[in-house]
Amino acid sequence: MTSQVSSPAGKSDEASEAVVGEQRAPQLVRSGAAEKEIRRLDRVIIRFAGDSGDGMQLTGDRFTSETASFGNDLSTLPNFPAEIRAPAGTLPGVSSFQLHFADHDILTPGDAPNVLVAMNPAALKANIADVPRGADIIVNTDEFTKRPMAKVGYAESPLEDGSLEAYNVHPVPLTTLTIEALKEFGLSRKEAERSKNMFALGLLSWMYNRPTEGTETFLRSKFAKKPAIAEANVAAFRAGWNFGETTEDFAVSYEVAPASQAFPTGTYRNISGNLALSYGLIAAGRQADLPVYLGSYPITPASDILHELSKHKNFGVRTFQAEDEIAGIGAALGASFGGSLGVTTTSGPGVALKSETIGLAVSLELPLLIIDIQRGGPSTGLPTKTEQADLLQAMYGRNGEAPVPIVAPKTPADCFDAALEAARIALTYRTPVFLLSDGYLANGSEPWRIPETDSLPDLRTRFATGPNHELADGTEVFWPYKRDPETLARPWAVPGTPGLEHRIGGIEKQDGSGNISYDPANHDFMVRTRQAKVDGIQVPDLEVDDPAGATTLVLGWGSTYGPITAAVRRLRAAGETIAQAHLRHLNPFPRNLGEVLRRYDKVVVPEMNLGQLALLLRAKYLVDAQSYNQVNGMPFKAEQLATALKEANGA
Repeated sequence: MTSQVSSPAGKSDEASEAVVGEQRAPQLVRSGAAEKEIRRLDRVIIRFAGDSGDGMQLTGDRFTSETASFGNDLSTLPNFPAEIRAPAGTLPGVSSFQLHFADHDILTPGDAPNVLVAMNPAALKANIADVPRGADIIVNTDEFTKRPMAKVGYAESPLEDGSLEAYNVHPVPLTTLTIEALKEFGLSRKEAERSKNMFALGLLSWMYNRPTEGTETFLRSKFAKKPAIAEANVAAFRAGWNFGETTEDFAVSYEVAPASQAFPTGTYRNISGNLALSYGLIAAGRQADLPVYLGSYPITPASDILHELSKHKNFGVRTFQAEDEIAGIGAALGASFGGSLGVTTTSGPGVALKSETIGLAVSLELPLLIIDIQRGGPSTGLPTKTEQADLLQAMYGRNGEAPVPIVAPKTPADCFDAALEAARIALTYRTPVFLLSDGYLANGSEPWRIPETDSLPDLRTRFATGPNHELADGTEVFWPYKRDPETLARPWAVPGTPGLEHRIGGIEKQDGSGNISYDPANHDFMVRTRQAKVDGIQVPDLEVDDPAGATTLVLGWGSTYGPITAAVRRLRAAGETIAQAHLRHLNPFPRNLGEVLRRYDKVVVPEMNLGQLALLLRAKYLVDAQSYNQVNGMPFKAEQLATALKEANGA
């Protein structure tokens, strides 16, 4: 079928009247045997879907990389099974990658795809509910045979029963065309079939005028030890491009101009949240002039940080893949005791195992970064899906009064800055710090402006070098718990420094001297002092976006920033008056938060949990914070939030 798409369905993130896929002056180009029309769009949402072994994540990643190099703003949403090789052809085994790219500033991966590439019946069935009427669906017809369709409950082919009449369906025998294109390489049918994702990538690259050089270079590098496989993938990629250019089934291609006006001047690259966080940790070590030590145990979705940091020994980074979560954080805390910037990475189940050592770090008052890439729970839960339900665990998930500062990034690129901020707090106040990212941020990506090194904060800290207290008899000694009067931080003494020998361990310490103490009054004093240290951490005031004197405030934290901001833009464009604020610091809260909350008649808090931040706000500030919650393993959609916020604003 030939595509007859005009404007893809839906609305822009920016304003309700900004129609997605707005048509501008069509152009005609001479290409092959037929004239092809190029339609210019302002944004597009594409979703690649297939079996977990079909290479959908690689396909989406390559399309994203070329889109970033072209200069579009973009946001991505990878979605894949927890199993390494999920059951082929089944609904639980479907893997997908959604990419939203535009010629203007965007905030989310998009609510619904304008184009769905379905590699088999399971991919079609698992994703069709998200596809709006009038959208393009490219299907691999070779897979729509009786057995694969029966696996997912299709009694007859959806390509023939009329159920897809509302869409622009493009039936393409991707497997057959790929095998035909690779005949000269002498590959087996199974080997040739593996390149069908590159054929699909080539076709979509032609449809949206994406650059191709980077993908060909990537393939030759990835398969450098197997040149024949590399060239076969390049050939499949080119075959897909040529198919789009020459077939009559695709009479239209599309162009999305670079988003040059959306970005301040600078050098940009595409970056995922975990990669940005890794770079932030490296930068923190350099700015602090300290070696970075990562003690970690692999866990989805945090493992990428361990993989990345292991590549950067030249920056003074040392990584240790421990035998379990407890050993990982124990090694990291030991490294902090030894004068390094200790870091441990994990997800919610790992935090549970690390809790005793986090409490030890609170007692020892040493800098330590605990990176929690949140996922769906409880227990093993949904390992590859997103959630932000570890907030109360980070706040209170330890025995005794064990306060820990909490920082949360809001976008993939913001993970870099959040890592620097977490390091600043840990080093300045000698405390473990939680950084709460999540699977959506970790695996998603967006353009990142590479900062100038002279713009990064100075994180250098001083180690204790000698005695700091004079006894009554005039003897000068080192007191490990004699505090800085402003920050209440204790001195950081590197083991082996002559004269600075001191006791270390989890039993309560005597104020100042650090000797073991069971005195009730001393324990009360130390507990209150550790709490006062965290309460006194200097964080910026909360900034509120309230251009029109609203009576309703929507307050978010973490990865809800994109969907909330997109929803607020839609509401304002439709004439609604609503204010927005977003929390980076969750412990301690910004000092002006109470005053901000009391300024509004209604406070709405969207969260991917059952209301954890709202619970904290109600308890601390006695405000009637209204929760809007979702725990389905997926991020909020902008339209969904806009509808909920409009109802709350008008109630």
